[in-house]
Amino acid sequence: MTEAIDIRGVQILPGYLDRPTQEQMAEAIRAVIRAAPLVTPVTRWGKPMSVRMTAAGAYGWISDRGGYRYAPQHPAGMAWPPIPEPVLAVWRAVSGCGRMPECCLVNWYGPDARMGLHQDRDEVDFTAPVVSISLGDDGLFRIGNVARGGSTESIWLRSGDVAVLGGAARLIHHGVDRIRPGTSTLLGAPGRLNLTLRVVR
Repeated sequence: MTEAIDIRGVQILPGYLDRPTQEQMAEAIRAVIRAAPLVTPVTRWGKPMSVRMTAAGAYGWISDRGGYRYAPQHPAGMAWPPIPEPVLAVWRAVSGCGRMPECCLVNWYGPDARMGLHQDRDEVDFTAPVVSISLGDDGLFRIGNVARGGSTESIWLRSGDVAVLGGAARLIHHGVDRIRPGTSTLLGAPGRLNLTLRVVR
């Protein structure tokens, strides 16, 4: 791991996970997806998102015509599987939070997927950070401001990188502009897995 990078209060930890740990984590997330298959969420206006999602933990994040919210069950009706231990180990090491995460949101970015600038604000306790783990192909991560609008900065997140959005940066706008297919061999196919750990209640 190289030295941490601070961008507008977001802490980027390049190369935090070595290759064997990434492989262990990717296999654990494949088990999560087998138990709770990826779904294509839609906006409240009915437009499909380009990412596919599932989750682990007590809650998963749901997006549909009913709005954006956390739910204790997968849209197909099953409970979310537990958060894998290799993922929890990252939270313990980097979050600085005395509480454990209640949701690990799993986003699958295919080669053409992206995520517009947004805030993670459906949680109750903003004193707890959001911890993000990148696996697979590089993703261009854009960081804005707490208020909407204004200038932004971007950084390529690579497989094994970890980002921590906490403190004054907890509600900062952020998104993923594009994926660079073929930059990682971890997942055996083009694309990127992003895991975000959150305290929900």
